[in-house]
Amino acid sequence: MLKKLFEKLKKRWGVEDFWQIVLILFIFSITGMTALYVRKFAFEWLGFDQQTPFWEEAVTWMVVVFPSYQIFFLLYGFILGQLDFVWRFEKKNFRRLKGLFRNLLSKF
Repeated sequence: MLKKLFEKLKKRWGVEDFWQIVLILFIFSITGMTALYVRKFAFEWLGFDQQTPFWEEAVTWMVVVFPSYQIFFLLYGFILGQLDFVWRFEKKNFRRLKGLFRNLLSKF
C-alpha cells in the first residue's frame, strides 16, 4: 500500500525516484515546523493571548505566517536541491489561490 502511494506521488509530482519524494516530504515537514515557530514568535511579540479575538489572529496569520511559509518553502527547496519542484508547486498553488479569490470577488 505504501509503495502504491509513493508511485502515485512520483507520477503526480513528476519526480524520478523514491528518495526525491522523501526529500520533498522532508521539505514540507521542516517548512511546517518553521512556520509554527514564526507563528509563535509573531503572536508572542504582538502580545496575543487567549483573550485576543480570532479575527486578529486570522489576519495576523494571513499577513505574517502564510507568506513566511511560502518563503521558507522556497528557501528549503533551494538549499536541498529541489527548487524546480518547489517552484512549480508554488506557481500551481498561487494560480489556484488567484482563481479562488477571483471567484469570490465576482460574487460581490
